[in-house]
Amino acid sequence: MTADWPRAVLLIGVTAALTWVNVVGIRQSAWVVNALTIGKLLPLALFIIAGLRFVVLTWGSAPHPGSVARWDPVAPLRSLAGALTALPPISLRQFSAAALLMIFVYGGYDVVPVPAGEALDPRRHVPSALIMTILAVMTVMTLAQVVAQSVLPDLAAHSTPMADAAALFLGSGGALLIGAGSVVSMTGNNAGQILTGSRMLFALAEHGELPAFFGRVHPRFRTPANAVLFTSIVAVTLALSGSFAKLAVVSAVARLVTYTGVAAATLRLRSPQFATVVKPATFVAPLGPLVPALAMIVSLAIVAGATREQLLGGGAALIVGALLFSSQPSGRRER
Repeated sequence: MTADWPRAVLLIGVTAALTWVNVVGIRQSAWVVNALTIGKLLPLALFIIAGLRFVVLTWGSAPHPGSVARWDPVAPLRSLAGALTALPPISLRQFSAAALLMIFVYGGYDVVPVPAGEALDPRRHVPSALIMTILAVMTVMTLAQVVAQSVLPDLAAHSTPMADAAALFLGSGGALLIGAGSVVSMTGNNAGQILTGSRMLFALAEHGELPAFFGRVHPRFRTPANAVLFTSIVAVTLALSGSFAKLAVVSAVARLVTYTGVAAATLRLRSPQFATVVKPATFVAPLGPLVPALAMIVSLAIVAGATREQLLGGGAALIVGALLFSSQPSGRRER
């Protein structure tokens, strides 16, 4: 066994625990996801609050001797602006690589509606949850970037920028806390992916678009146990086979292709000729076809910047999904 066996044991153990929780029930799964979410947000909140205070106090200008001190509401913003490190010019390839990772960071919002079938009032709660998720992620990530970029003059040279930045204003304990928060964050991500991924498989099987194996429900817990087990096996296999950055990019490429397909389907299926086939929309986005058209352009532009290896990885993920879909006889699919 190689020197990586502790990592393998940890990954398998964590995945097994998350699998068991998801098989036991949706309520228990939601509790775990919520607890892990809080566990990763608390270190981030401390990092942001303490970091902003450190930057403002470090870069804030002291009152001129003899002047009357008065509160200046713009002073903290000037301090932050002065502290931000000017990043070196980047190439189009670097921009594309960063954009792909950003898609992974912001990608969690799209799975919010997946477990809606097991929610009490999805029509009321899912739309607000979608909006709040996007706004919360945008706020947290932007503020964390501002702090890290303000504290570290050579941000791009650090492999663990947030932990290194925390060490400057929170000490070694703060760096350790950020590192632990990263572990909790990825555990929560895995928990959410097992929860939502298994429900996607179950829904497709329920509509006859995947083999019935994925639609079987546990006789006691009434959860899609087979879909949960399959999702967990795929997750731990991928985790053991590659690095986080590579897997994140592959996930982003596959996700962007899916986004493009969904946007194209929106334009197509909302045309008058499908009025008798497609149910009326419960929500209509403003600006008509402009939003899905822009979504397609942005998604394809980011995918175009991916490397050959990244495109092959994302394509492989899509091919596996297509093979699963094609394995189901078309006559059994719900129309």
